Amino acid sequence: MALLNEQTISCPYCGESIDVLIDSEDVDQQYIEDCQVCCRPITFIITTDFSGDLSVAVHAENETF
Repeated sequence: MALLNEQTISCPYCGESIDVLIDSEDVDQQYIEDCQVCCRPITFIITTDFSGDLSVAVHAENETF
């Protein structure tokens, strides 16, 4: 069973803080989810840091990274 981790992110469009659930099996994945406030598409990139903790990076849909 996968663990869900609650993370707080800031929407790259409206700047609102949003609580999201990240599935631990999504490590090294990229996906798009709409902002719960402004409904614009946010690109999520899920990785782990050196200690094994989940790291979440968010970007606007057309932003290069």
